[in-house]
Amino acid sequence: MKRIVLPTDFSENSYNAIDYALNLFKEEECSFYLLHVFSPSIYYEEREFYDDRKMPLDDTNQIDSLRQLNGLHERILKKFENPKHIFVPHSTLGFLVDEIRALIKKEKIDLVVMGTKGATGAKEVLLGTNTVDVIKKVERPVIAVPSTYPFSAPKNILFPTDYEIDYQKTQLSELLNIAQRYTSAVHILHIGASSGLNGQQLTNKAKLQQIANGNSLFYELPNDDTIEGIYTFQAKNPMDFLIMIQNKHTFLERLFVKSIVRKIGFAITIPFMVIPHWSRKGDA
Repeated sequence: MKRIVLPTDFSENSYNAIDYALNLFKEEECSFYLLHVFSPSIYYEEREFYDDRKMPLDDTNQIDSLRQLNGLHERILKKFENPKHIFVPHSTLGFLVDEIRALIKKEKIDLVVMGTKGATGAKEVLLGTNTVDVIKKVERPVIAVPSTYPFSAPKNILFPTDYEIDYQKTQLSELLNIAQRYTSAVHILHIGASSGLNGQQLTNKAKLQQIANGNSLFYELPNDDTIEGIYTFQAKNPMDFLIMIQNKHTFLERLFVKSIVRKIGFAITIPFMVIPHWSRKGDA
């Protein structure tokens, strides 16, 4: 059974991400952890000064959190009657990234699905602080869903790559699972200088071709700017889903730089998955 964390701040943005997840995995047996993390009543400007072992539990906040979680659970059940899905409400005091990590360790979580912005997200902000923190610090694939994106089957998936990664099948399992379930075309896009690939990149590409056999298409796009190249490709070939691997040596970190995010705004209009550059213990 797949185990998925659905963080919520009870905004419509977060509910839209929950709606997307329940549709995306409607044919799979899943346990969904509805996670609400509330902060201490006292605001701690510096996180290191906060110690939850010394903080008294704020009963009012927890009661309100549990009440809203129950309301969310009821709202979900009214719309989605799926015997394959079970829901586990989880309310806690703390910080979102820490609590997701704790759930991963305790419940063997496979995936996190969340909105790109929370309740206080300004229109001009493409990625909320919590979303960026989870993507960068949680060692599980994260699917981020734009606040106004209605579910549609991901028939065309864009996977940009620089071929700098020694791909593992387990690392790409969520991509392969979605592509197989929806008979998706996976558009594997390499953007780089016209000088071509080096030996290691050619080896990595061959391994990726072996892993992603089936309905996969490979593209070479000569361009010195990766972000601009993705934009150009997406403009000509509309996609339903974007998948990236987090690698400090690739373009992904640049997505969190404000000047670059403005250029990549198109990507935030579709759901995207960020896969951490990691391998679980025992993975091949």
